[in-house]
Parts: sequence; structure tokens; C-alpha cells
Amino acid sequence: MCRWLNMPRSSYYYQAVESVSETELEETIKRIFLESQSRYGSRKIKICLNNEGITLSRRRIRRIMKQLNLVSVYQKATFKPHSRGKNEAPIPNHLDRQFKQERPLQALVTDLTYVRVGNRWAYVCLIIDLYNREINRPVSWLAQDR
Repeated sequence: MCRWLNMPRSSYYYQAVESVSETELEETIKRIFLESQSRYGSRKIKICLNNEGITLSRRRIRRIMKQLNLVSVYQKATFKPHSRGKNEAPIPNHLDRQFKQERPLQALVTDLTYVRVGNRWAYVCLIIDLYNREINRPVSWLAQDR
């Protein structure tokens, strides 16, 4: 039949989408915006419109929001001080800055540092004897991506 009418088949199968009027779009966008308590921007409004079966670009939604003076508000992250937990008991100072010891292995101290090796970080933990200032047991490992 399309050949007989000299008409492309795509025109025969084409189903026109009903266009939504601009005032209906403005009302719908304003309704979604007010339901969200002025929190939604163009991205979330676009998602809500898609859920309702209306397809619009974010640019058009932003333009309509600008015409209606709809500006989304967002809550800034607030600083929340950490409360002291049960595991934060005071640690006693056994050495009391007395770093001279009379016997080997009487007092051991540690130091943890990290060093850049190639393009990764290597962590080195040193165990030092305060009697002779020797490194007893160096422990190291590479931090790996997981």
C-alpha cells in the first residue's frame, strides 16, 4: 500500500507522541518541586517526570525552573564531633621519658612510617631496643589496591 501511495513505510508506522503543553509542564514541575520541599533540582525532577511518562531534557527543565524562580535548597554537611567511645581508656605512661635502660629487651619502642616505592606506598614498622638503640625486628609491607 505504501508503494502505491509513494509513501515511506516509516510514515505509515509512525505514532505521533502527544505533546504536553508548556503550562502543564510548568504545573507538573512546580508540583514535583514543592512536593520535594524545594530540595529537588533538574536531575531529580527529570527522574520524577520520566516515572510519570514525560520525557524532557534537563536543559528544558532548568529553563522552566528559572522562569518560575524555583531554586533548590540543599543542606550543608555539618561537623559532628566524635563522642568518646568505651575503648578510649587513658593509656599509662610506663617510661615517663626514662629512655636509658640497664638491661637489653627491658623497653622496646616502635615507629611506623610509610615510604613511597615506585608508584605505591610501603609501610615500615621498626621495633627498637632502648638499651642499645638497635633495630630488633623491622617489619614492612606494601599497601595494595583491593
